[in-house]
Amino acid sequence: MTEPVRYEVTSGVAWLTIDRPEARNALSASVREGLFSGVRRFNDDESAKVLVLTGAGDRAFCAGGDLKEMADTALTVPPLDFLPQFGRNIQIDKPTIAAVNGVAYAGGFLLAQNCDLCIAAESARFAITEVKVGRGSPWAAPLSWLVGPRIALEMLLTGDPLTAARAYEVGLVNRVVPDTDLRAEAQALAERIAGNAPLSVRAAKQTAYLSARMGLAEAFDEAERIWAPVYTSADAQEGPAAFRDKRTPVWTGR
Repeated sequence: MTEPVRYEVTSGVAWLTIDRPEARNALSASVREGLFSGVRRFNDDESAKVLVLTGAGDRAFCAGGDLKEMADTALTVPPLDFLPQFGRNIQIDKPTIAAVNGVAYAGGFLLAQNCDLCIAAESARFAITEVKVGRGSPWAAPLSWLVGPRIALEMLLTGDPLTAARAYEVGLVNRVVPDTDLRAEAQALAERIAGNAPLSVRAAKQTAYLSARMGLAEAFDEAERIWAPVYTSADAQEGPAAFRDKRTPVWTGR
């Protein structure tokens, strides 16, 4: 039997793939365990600079929780460690990208929302469907920061899906590409990020989220603290030196 979640690294980019296409990559216990394991592996993998999360097949990125399993176990309130929530129950300092093929519903939407960037295939559909099955979505608390409160409310109250084009219009995804180009486009974007100075990349990621959790003055102060060690790093000297010498910089992450 194949593993329900696969981990592979290509040119500094780690691909974490939910491999349960026959069940639309639904979040069974084994998938959830595989996702946690894969994220921890990425965190520890010095060869991997960026994580891309995707689903196998062309029907679904992830259709959400395994409702049959939920019914069998009479699941009530999911525990905090039920599913990886980046920055909440598991930390990822390096950048993450969701490569969404097909549906990203409920828990699948959670996974796409978790990632720093999102590339959607033209077939992608996004929905928070919990209101249609009597479940909850407390994990959607950051959504109004991503797309604005009106769009967030419409998604939460109706449970209706957004097309890839509409998701792009409201700022939920960074770009929409033909289905056949999804992997190549995600790989190319990840490689561009991976080629940048790693300390600067990590600090940039932290900075982008500051305004979501603090006031502007406090965010400026925290950003100064985050960037101080970047300015004093060896890489901060390497960048200008490489420009002067007309060569490609060699980043050390120090």
